[in-house]
Amino acid sequence: MREEYDFSKGKRGIHSRDVKEFQIPVYLDPQLEEYFKNIAKKKNQDLSSLINTILKKEMELHNSLI
Repeated sequence: MREEYDFSKGKRGIHSRDVKEFQIPVYLDPQLEEYFKNIAKKKNQDLSSLINTILKKEMELHNSLI
């Protein structure tokens, strides 16, 4: 490594992205994943959309009980 590095021509933040764009990965148990993949396939829908729909309905149900 060098003693010193010259960052005078560097640009801040060019390799970072906005946190709003970051999506948190969600990992399902293999049994759940297989079950919901089969449902998504039958509905001609991708797995992510199906899981989001299920979670939105669950959130509505939860909010109605509060």
